[in-house]
Amino acid sequence: MTARPATRIKGCLAMAAWLASTVASAHSASDAYLTLTTQTNSSSEGIRHIVAQGQWDIALRDLDFVLGLDDNGDGSIVWGELRKHQKDISRYVYSYLSISGGAQGCSIEPARQLVAYHADGAYAAMFFNVVCQNKPVRLKLDYRLFFAIDPSHRAIFVMHSGQNVATAVLSPDNTHIEFDR
Repeated sequence: MTARPATRIKGCLAMAAWLASTVASAHSASDAYLTLTTQTNSSSEGIRHIVAQGQWDIALRDLDFVLGLDDNGDGSIVWGELRKHQKDISRYVYSYLSISGGAQGCSIEPARQLVAYHADGAYAAMFFNVVCQNKPVRLKLDYRLFFAIDPSHRAIFVMHSGQNVATAVLSPDNTHIEFDR
């Protein structure tokens, strides 16, 4: 017994639609959101100056891909799994971000990790302070997260400085940004 041509066509179209939806939902663009708020009156701790505070939201699906956060393999990363991997996440992500002020480097000091939600899913929200030995007027940011393994990764950068707001898209072709604080 053979299927009628119309039935075959409908079956093929249904299969193609199902495959297309599966492929489309299997991979979202790799992205992150990096926000810096500069401190106009840098708070001082001796000779150290907090010159900016940051929040870096990184898609959990991307972090899971490189760090294996889903310990039980159920396709869902729960708070316990995320919390268990906090040190690994910090060590990994902060190795791909640097900020300097003038001739001196600045340190990025992690403050806490939470979870943030964006339209496409859950993100690790990394909060940090940028601490410099001097009070630089100009800062330089170098961002390289995921570029070596996913050249389509993008980071949306937003900088708040007093009443001013500046934005940029960080990509493998645009890894450095210099800005006045």
